[in-house]
Amino acid sequence: MLTGLNAVLIGGDARQLEVIHRLAELDASVTLVGFDNLQNQYGGVSKAELSESLLCEADAILLPVVGMDDDGKIDSVFAAEPIQLEEKHFKSINAHAVMYTGMAKPKLKQLCQDYQVRLVELLERDDVAIYNSIPTAEGALMIAIQNTDFTIHGSRAMVLGFGRTGVTMARTLQGLGAKAMVGVRREDHFARALEMGFEPFYTHSVSEKAKEVDLLFNTIPSMIVTAQVIANLPHHAFIIDLASKPGGTDFRYAERRGIKAMLAPGLPGIVAPKTAGRIIASCVSRLIMEDFSKRGNEE
Repeated sequence: MLTGLNAVLIGGDARQLEVIHRLAELDASVTLVGFDNLQNQYGGVSKAELSESLLCEADAILLPVVGMDDDGKIDSVFAAEPIQLEEKHFKSINAHAVMYTGMAKPKLKQLCQDYQVRLVELLERDDVAIYNSIPTAEGALMIAIQNTDFTIHGSRAMVLGFGRTGVTMARTLQGLGAKAMVGVRREDHFARALEMGFEPFYTHSVSEKAKEVDLLFNTIPSMIVTAQVIANLPHHAFIIDLASKPGGTDFRYAERRGIKAMLAPGLPGIVAPKTAGRIIASCVSRLIMEDFSKRGNEE
């Protein structure tokens, strides 16, 4: 249980509702910032304006999955305007508090470092990223089905990257009867992809392999689907870039050539916010409980 713990949630989307529910169940005192339009249905949950005194009392500070941008703004679908997190707020955070976010941009990392605020990036954890890869793959398939006139079954599907999302994406495509090609950089990934029944190739030969592709799913967050690659794609091919913004695709050239391409980051929160929220809630509540218990033992 988290009785006696003060948690402050700042902004977010529907995924945060699962986090609020979980923390309230564990008897934490939860304060919401940027949830003006949310009807409060939870005991022990209150709303407040962002202030230094609020953060001074916080044991856990939870930001949305996308965190804070480099201008200090935090978006919330439950408020008319973004919340502005400033340097004075970081200065007020007490020494034992922990800040949790999905991913942290350079400004957030720098402020936490400057003011010695412990920062936890949930999407850097293998467990969260692997669980998140499931709604990501399902969302990517939804987009593919909605934007093509051929079936997944029997199509030639290329997945670039064989990390946590790439593995799930390739396996899902294979399960639907697609011929899954996987672009890798490492020898061990090549071996694993071959063992799993995929058709692996090294990414330096992606341009040549592109000639055979109906669907291309990119998970690599650097420019990999270049103009040269796109020039070799069949005209009916469809690119879905799952990497974080700005993605790894030359979208300008794709448009010029008439190849349909879509940047689709953050699919879990779009296609399955309840499931994605439960993934985050489960992980963050466990981490808070571990930290809270450890601090209690030290005191």
